[in-house]
Amino acid sequence: MASAVWITDTNTVTALGQNLEDLWQGLLSGHSAIVPVDRFSVAGYKSAYAATIKDLSCEGALSSFHSLLPRLFRGMETVPADARLYTATAKAGIDNLERLRRSTSANVSDVLISAVADRVTRQLGLRDTGTNISAACASSAIAIAKGAALIAAGRAECVLVCSIDLVTEFVFSGFSALGALSATPCMPFDRDRSGLTLGEGAVALLLMKAERAKKEGRPHLGTVLGWGVASDGFHVTAPDPNARGLLIAVKEAMTRANLTPENISAVCAHGTGTIYNDHMELTAFDQLFNDRKVPIYSIKGAIGHTVGAAGGIEVAVGLKSLSEGIVPPTVGFGKGDARAAGRVSFKPALLPGNHILSTNSGFGGINAALVLTKGQGA
Repeated sequence: MASAVWITDTNTVTALGQNLEDLWQGLLSGHSAIVPVDRFSVAGYKSAYAATIKDLSCEGALSSFHSLLPRLFRGMETVPADARLYTATAKAGIDNLERLRRSTSANVSDVLISAVADRVTRQLGLRDTGTNISAACASSAIAIAKGAALIAAGRAECVLVCSIDLVTEFVFSGFSALGALSATPCMPFDRDRSGLTLGEGAVALLLMKAERAKKEGRPHLGTVLGWGVASDGFHVTAPDPNARGLLIAVKEAMTRANLTPENISAVCAHGTGTIYNDHMELTAFDQLFNDRKVPIYSIKGAIGHTVGAAGGIEVAVGLKSLSEGIVPPTVGFGKGDARAAGRVSFKPALLPGNHILSTNSGFGGINAALVLTKGQGA
């Protein structure tokens, strides 16, 4: 029998606060950290908005992610030295590429995606040098899936998943050139939605074999019950409007979890606020749940789209949702898409069960799905 995969510790740093509790309370209060950008000039770009972390700065020639990681681990217990490490970042220290191009002192190695794993390994004294997952906006969800698979297969007893992405002009200009940014703060699943808003953040999650967690007296925050990953290969940037890739990933996750759609209590959606992503997800949920009004929420109207870190941050929020028995509101949602009626809300609601489905999708047709449960698993 496969080992149950517990999550025993987690923390986040986002534009809504320095820890997960700050983020959770901000979400419940309906607060948004999306504000006009003051980190660089936004003249000529499609949007002037993003959700950035206060007082985040470079240390000498180092990327600003070096100053973010200590904040993240400050809120966590000791990570075992034998933990396997998966990092997830789409752009790592890409801010240093900008500095190099402007002839400013910068450590060129920070631009490599391996730089995050190198820093985490040194900071925590881990034996594993780490593997980075760079799968666009599904990066950290896939890292969690890979970590859970290692533990379930008996190939590891604990896995640390650490994900981070920054708001930089390089990233901002790219999304602007694609026409993906909203001129106003994003409005997930709203009928007037017009694009996404970028955010930055970091998340760490410690996954552990249930037996070892019990032996060490580790807390049980939730169980990763199922996971699925699929690629539809529909388009370089656009999602498949028929949601084929996402449906495959979700069904794989539910099969692994030994659940049916009727068992899902709520959905933490990717919910970017773009016309096409939200349409694709609602298409998938229509097929999965038919007329059943399962609560669906997105946190991107509050903290923006944190790119590679999005899925991991959403799992951390999902753990709070399961613990507190509350579905957080979708900040930015007002006049709902017709298919969002009775599912998406700008108000908190009671969570009607113990299973949350979390979904993420990325450029290139990448899709990932995770099933979290309050129960302890097998």
